[in-house]
Amino acid sequence: MIDPGRLKTRLVIEAPVERDDGQGGVTRSYGAVATVWAAVLPARMTRAVEADADGALVHLRIVLRSGVALTLRHRFLDGAKIYRITALREIDDRRFIEIDAAWRID
Repeated sequence: MIDPGRLKTRLVIEAPVERDDGQGGVTRSYGAVATVWAAVLPARMTRAVEADADGALVHLRIVLRSGVALTLRHRFLDGAKIYRITALREIDDRRFIEIDAAWRID
């Protein structure tokens, strides 16, 4: 059972917004859809190379109350940090959502 008092971090949930770019493709941006309280727990860190730039991926476990419709296309903002959702599941009789997320450090 999750202690609701552990939900101490305020996160902004963003959803993708796609617009026609006029050349047959789309331009994707993100817009805020909700602000929630969550528990953000570091799980592990791995090395990541993207476009020949060294960095690291911090893998996180995020727990928040259910009632929010999330998909893998959503993301979270924690100040300047962007957490990308990699997996999600309902726990504690569907009262909470547990999310695996990643944050890239350059």
